[in-house]
Amino acid sequence: MKRRAVMLLCMASRPLIGLSCSQFFTTFYRNGVAKHYTEALEQVGALPMLLPVLPELAADYARQVDAVLLTGGVDVHPRHFGEHPRRGLGAVDEQRDAFEEALYRAARELGKPVFGICRGLQMINVLEGGTLWQHLPDAPDSWIDHSQQADPPVLGHEVAFSAGSLLERHHGARALVNSYHHQAIRELAPTLRATAVAPDGIVEGIEGDGLLAVQWHPELLFAAHPHTLGTFKAFMSLLK
Repeated sequence: MKRRAVMLLCMASRPLIGLSCSQFFTTFYRNGVAKHYTEALEQVGALPMLLPVLPELAADYARQVDAVLLTGGVDVHPRHFGEHPRRGLGAVDEQRDAFEEALYRAARELGKPVFGICRGLQMINVLEGGTLWQHLPDAPDSWIDHSQQADPPVLGHEVAFSAGSLLERHHGARALVNSYHHQAIRELAPTLRATAVAPDGIVEGIEGDGLLAVQWHPELLFAAHPHTLGTFKAFMSLLK
């Protein structure tokens, strides 16, 4: 009993991070995330908890957790930033969009930090009033390979970090990252700052009051490339 009490105390001392889930349909719907997210959070001292896609429970989830992580996944529906679907738009999940919006609004109202990865960055930008490129090849000045074919943990393009930003504090001036996205920020929301950019100018990292998000997938890299765990450490600094 004493050992169990010690284990529970150690778990309780870890900040509880709620992760939004993807939905998968086979013969029935499944909710889940890649295990790498939870492993990375464990590495930086957090306790991960998966949040099934139930919009009606979003406010309750937000009250229970210390911070929220909006994970990667399908495309954000362009309706959320005032556009019609264009050629090149991928799969969307309107139920997940509604859930993440409710979860985000509730967390923000409670003053709890939010971290976004890939789709999560895009969702945060849209919910703060920005827009997206629905299909990045449509962006006339984009020439970097943002949809690399090489599997993890292969590194792709470089990003440059803004001086004084959380990301720069934990990564230095530049870092190599991976890239698995075809949507990206077009117009940055007025409440956010671009703090990481690719060589072609595409925004790869954003920060705001209690907000941090990146376009790359650090959870797929940290085991082979320890420097990429700096992204998760930057997020955890929002909880201090």
